[in-house]
Amino acid sequence: MYFAALLARTEDGWEASDMELDDVESLSDLIDLARSAAVDDDTVVALIEQEDAWFGVIRVDGEEDPRYFVSNASAADRSSYGSMLTKELLGNEEEDDELDELDLDGTEDGEEDAIAAFTAEEDDADEGVRGGAEPVPAGPLGDPRLLDDLGVSHKQLMTLDGDALSEIAESLGATEVLEAVR
Repeated sequence: MYFAALLARTEDGWEASDMELDDVESLSDLIDLARSAAVDDDTVVALIEQEDAWFGVIRVDGEEDPRYFVSNASAADRSSYGSMLTKELLGNEEEDDELDELDLDGTEDGEEDAIAAFTAEEDDADEGVRGGAEPVPAGPLGDPRLLDDLGVSHKQLMTLDGDALSEIAESLGATEVLEAVR
């Protein structure tokens, strides 16, 4: 189960909106969704988490290149949306057509295929290998300083777990607006 929200900075503080992931098939779609929530090209922070396994932060500032952080890359890489982030962060820029074949809970269509895929992913994770690509680290990945200027230090971001999105929102001063969309 995923939770995703967009926090858009405005002159009056933060505005939150529920991020509908049903139409997101690529990282580009996710970035476009974040940019569309921006007020006057100001900062938008996209927050995404899969239960307590991992969380991700995407920061979009106008037309600048987005910045990314994932709390647990190896866990994120085993989920459909998390793998979009880890592939970007590791420099694997191939288009990912696998989302068409995945259910949003991260399993393949068909029970036997899901079991086989899960077992293969576990084996790859245990070996630290991903189909010839750069190994996915078992920990944080990305730019931990992406929220430093907004009140969430890189040290704080690196140590968050559990209800990380609420703690991020609290540091940003956006607790009430985030809880309103939860």
